Amino acid sequence: MNSNQKLNFGHFLEIFPEISLPITLTEESATAFSKTNEPLSDALIREYILPIEPEEIDDLTEFVACLRIPQTHGFFAIIYWKAALLNYQYVLATFSKKGELIDRRVIAGTYSDGDTLVQSVATIEEDWIIYVVTGKTSANATSYDASSSKSFNLELLATGEIIKSDAD
Repeated sequence: MNSNQKLNFGHFLEIFPEISLPITLTEESATAFSKTNEPLSDALIREYILPIEPEEIDDLTEFVACLRIPQTHGFFAIIYWKAALLNYQYVLATFSKKGELIDRRVIAGTYSDGDTLVQSVATIEEDWIIYVVTGKTSANATSYDASSSKSFNLELLATGEIIKSDAD
C-alpha cells in the first residue's frame, strides 16, 4: 500500500483470515499466525489498533493479525496478538460495519512480573463461547501446580459485545 492510498477498514479486515471454529489460542499459535498471515503495516496499526489500546504503546511492541471470526453478520470480530515486554496478549476486538469499536477484551496470553508467570489459553467454540483457562507459576517453582488453575467463560454476543458468561 503506497502512502497516497487512503487507509481502508476493509483492507485492514482482509489481513485477518476467517478461520473455522473451534480454535484454541496458545502461546505457540502466535508463531504460526506470524508466519502465515500478512504483516500489519505501521499505518494500519496506527489507524485501527493503537486507538483501541488502553495503555501507551512503546516502539518495541509488536502486533500480529491472527484471525477473523466467521459469520458475524452485524459486526466484525478480529483477534490480534500484542507482544510487549513480558506481556503477550490475544485481543478480541469487535467493530461495527462502519469500523467503529464495539468491544475489546484480552482473552489469552502470557504475563510475568518477574516473580509470577501467568498463562491463559482460550478456546473459541462455534457458538462463540470462549473457554479460558489460566494458570500461575511462581518464579522459584520447580513444577506447575494444576490446583492454581482457574477457568471462566466469555461469550461473544450477536451485538458484538463480549461478556462474561454464566455457562460452565
